[in-house]
Amino acid sequence: MDERSLPRWAAGLAQDLGIEQVLDVDAVLDLAADAAHGVMRPAAPLTTYLVGVAVGQAGGDPERVAEVLARVHRAIEQWDDDA
Repeated sequence: MDERSLPRWAAGLAQDLGIEQVLDVDAVLDLAADAAHGVMRPAAPLTTYLVGVAVGQAGGDPERVAEVLARVHRAIEQWDDDA
């Protein structure tokens, strides 16, 4: 599988899971990369999972999705491992 296959994989999986919302693959990957580099590597899947739960609880509203992503990016930027 190469990077061109990833959106097709995600769309197929979303369909199999009954998820109708359009997925921005690049936004999810960017978020995972930010979490991996800004917090620690294992934070990437955990962060994307938690964002998915938050978005699901909000009903997938695009404004809520943007709000959740902004909050998570701020949390990553403000993360202080020494605290």
